[in-house]
Amino acid sequence: MIERFNEALADLFATLNIDLTNPFQRNLLYTFLIIILLGLTRWLLMRFIHRRYAENTRMLYNLRKTVEYASVIIGILLVGRLWLEGIGTLVTYLGLLSAGIAIALQDLIVALAGWMFIVWRRPFVVGDRIEIAEQMGDVIDIRLFSFSMLEIGRRIEAEQSTGRIIHIPNGKIFSEVLTNMHQGFPFIWNEIPVMVTFESDWEKAKAILINIVNELAPDVADAVRRARRSGQRFVISYSNVSPTVYTSVSDSGVVLTLRYMVDPRKRRGSEQDIWEATLRAFKLHWDIDFAYPTQREYLHFEEGKKPPDPQEMTTVIADRNKLQRDTGYRPTKPKEQE
Repeated sequence: MIERFNEALADLFATLNIDLTNPFQRNLLYTFLIIILLGLTRWLLMRFIHRRYAENTRMLYNLRKTVEYASVIIGILLVGRLWLEGIGTLVTYLGLLSAGIAIALQDLIVALAGWMFIVWRRPFVVGDRIEIAEQMGDVIDIRLFSFSMLEIGRRIEAEQSTGRIIHIPNGKIFSEVLTNMHQGFPFIWNEIPVMVTFESDWEKAKAILINIVNELAPDVADAVRRARRSGQRFVISYSNVSPTVYTSVSDSGVVLTLRYMVDPRKRRGSEQDIWEATLRAFKLHWDIDFAYPTQREYLHFEEGKKPPDPQEMTTVIADRNKLQRDTGYRPTKPKEQE
């Protein structure tokens, strides 16, 4: 049967005027067959992967890329070995070839080196939110010469998707500063400054904000502990990841800054929840006002501090525990109504 198959091939080659004794024609034929076989194998593997991992997007992407890279590498090795028999080893051929194309294809070579660096060192992976070359986005694809990001920000005044895709050469990884928001811990610190007037009861306002941020800020303690147990690539040692409120003073009033950790993709939503709760809470308190840029005439001898009435020596400091228990959602009555 094998003899018949060989005879059939010989008749087919004779009909096509292909001379297998000619090295060039033989290598050309084998190259064509290698490409067909690799293409067919790749197609079958892709069909299997799509059926098996249709619901797992991340695994589907990784396996697709693995099959693509493996088929290209195997094809280069097989075809290269086939055509390099008269020249020598693959290393010798690459040495001769690289000397001629290094200048002409400098950008492509740098991009290819960048791809190798990305795959080997993994400064980012698909799904990470990064900022590079003054562009910010979520990485959606990594190829030999460039990677793609789904743009966030810029046209939109928030870190949310604009719907545009940005393609960046891999060589930028060597010349631009890269910021990765998902390496280390999967959270970033976020701060929300809230400014109240100097005349406001800022201690009560701070107690209210502490209650709000403790209630609405995401609980990241368990995720941070799991990240530490799994082994960190970077030395990041946060001793405290609990939400807090800091106090400072600016020209227009007292600044109460809420600081907490949040998933980068959920930052805008968390800010909205905290701001809405703050607006509702402050609305119920007559002695808390937001500060904003304004101009007015201030007469110190009329509006400045005055000595307290001996019968009203108790200050807000004495009621600190009561204020810390205040949820911020109950209105306080003015003193004349108590």
